[in-house]
Amino acid sequence: MSRSGSPVPEGPRTIHRLEEALVNRIAAGEIIHRPASALKELLENALDARSTQIRVIVKDGGLKLLQIADNGSGIRKGDLPILCERFTTSKISEYSDLLSLATYGFRGEALASISHVAHLSIVTKTKSDSCAWKAFYADGSLTSPKPGGSSDPRPCAGNNGTTITVEDLFYNTTTRLSALRSSSDEYARILDVITRYAVHNPTVSFTCKKEGSRGPEISTPSNSSTPINIKLLYGASVERELLHISTSSKVKEAPDASKKGKGLDDDPDWEAEAYATNANYHAKKITLLLFINHRLVDSMRVKRAIEGVYSTILPKGSSPFVYLSILIAANQVDVNVHPTKREVHFMNEEEIISAIADTIQQKVALQGESRTFEYQTLLTGGVAGGGPSAGPPHEDGSKNKWNARTDDDGDEIMENKIVDEEPSPVPVVKKPLPQHKIRTSMMDQTLDSMFAVKDPSHMPSAEDATPSSRSREDIPDSQCALSSIKDLRDGVIKRRHGGLADILANHIFVGIVDMRLGVSLVQHSTKLYLLNHGVLAEELFYQLALRQFGDFVGIKLHPPPPIRLLIKLAVDSDAEAVLASGLEPDAAVEVCRPSVRVLVAT
Repeated sequence: MSRSGSPVPEGPRTIHRLEEALVNRIAAGEIIHRPASALKELLENALDARSTQIRVIVKDGGLKLLQIADNGSGIRKGDLPILCERFTTSKISEYSDLLSLATYGFRGEALASISHVAHLSIVTKTKSDSCAWKAFYADGSLTSPKPGGSSDPRPCAGNNGTTITVEDLFYNTTTRLSALRSSSDEYARILDVITRYAVHNPTVSFTCKKEGSRGPEISTPSNSSTPINIKLLYGASVERELLHISTSSKVKEAPDASKKGKGLDDDPDWEAEAYATNANYHAKKITLLLFINHRLVDSMRVKRAIEGVYSTILPKGSSPFVYLSILIAANQVDVNVHPTKREVHFMNEEEIISAIADTIQQKVALQGESRTFEYQTLLTGGVAGGGPSAGPPHEDGSKNKWNARTDDDGDEIMENKIVDEEPSPVPVVKKPLPQHKIRTSMMDQTLDSMFAVKDPSHMPSAEDATPSSRSREDIPDSQCALSSIKDLRDGVIKRRHGGLADILANHIFVGIVDMRLGVSLVQHSTKLYLLNHGVLAEELFYQLALRQFGDFVGIKLHPPPPIRLLIKLAVDSDAEAVLASGLEPDAAVEVCRPSVRVLVAT
């Protein structure tokens, strides 16, 4: 295929110097690949400023708006004019400072690169400033937000810290903009970056939300811990299978020091901490959070070593979750390898990775002696799918059951046991939706089952306990000619609540929620209800007394209580009315005693 479209020059082309604006735009393309890479640079600046709270707002996957606000140390007003120029930084002063680098950034290219491919504005305030300062940038220099206006920073209201707003990212590089995927994919990448930094920085509160949304997509507390943040961000299923692993150069065995040229004194001072899942956790894709000297990096060597560890432990096609933080002496690490600082090189890389992988393998293998296998039980009692582990049924109807154990050599052995089981056909059952399932049994306890019965032999057994077998005795109204009692009975019938009556007639008693408040929990159909059993009992006995008024049998107390004690109980129950009559409680008791004696005598 012949090349076409370019004119053939008559002689060698002339070498000329590129314009600075073109150079800066080309360099910006190496640093800022997509909104997530811009956010990574801004997050690291916020962490370098010792922030304890970082808030991120995103619109259209960060292409329309990417705002990050922190409560860090802020930026001095005098530094704002050169803030977005290339190679301006507060992290280093000379090349030797790279040997003791303790910050994320050091080149001074992040803000400069962003200002060449987006509209950038910054609001910042230090603790010593009386107000905040707002500045706008374009192509690395201060600019005015309006044509003809001043480009100097202007005072404004603001909190301590810095708020950086990036708008219309890649507005002047249409090729890069068209190469990006959908806004939802870019937003997912942003969430992934924030999630990783939130796990590694549990003492910093991270919040991320879409512009206009009510709640944040990510929210972590400050002064948390790495396992808690893993649980919040990756789920409890990951957190409960985590193993805490730590090692360092001091853990290496003494015989290694005898090797020529590779003693303990020659090894760099390093230590590693990891949270890795055990053999019970399976995922389709490996999740590796790797930080070297607190810097989020990629390392194919580390990834392959971890995959090699788990390849002998997990089933084929399964992958683990691993968070790994490695701290190495700064003079043993070269961070000036990649423009985005995604890769680093360090001395004795193979030895350190091998030592970390061996420690992880020992810890995971030790925990892997006992495993948990999940299976689904059908409504008919069988195991879903059967599978090769279940085995075909024997002629007598028994089945094979497999158990996994680990022998003394660390090899996994599957033991086969024969379990007698009656063969039965498996009908096709249409499962109801979860919200329509009633997870109760008519053999469960109910409130009315707590009342004593006259003849216990009439009670149905647990096997025969069905809705029809639960007898409820109707209490007939007593014969009473008093119009007041009839009116009260009619009032009860008129006020009868059909829904509440159905709940009380067909409920399952769950238990007492609060004994002090007198609250119990019952279930009716698919709903749970809180009942005040004190109020319910009061209404129950009121209606019982009303229906059986005048039909009560005599109650003989043995031994008989003193009359004075009964009068005193009555007076104390209505003490306010007694005091309102002008009598003291003790005097009222003495006044009532003769009348009560007359009533008892008659």
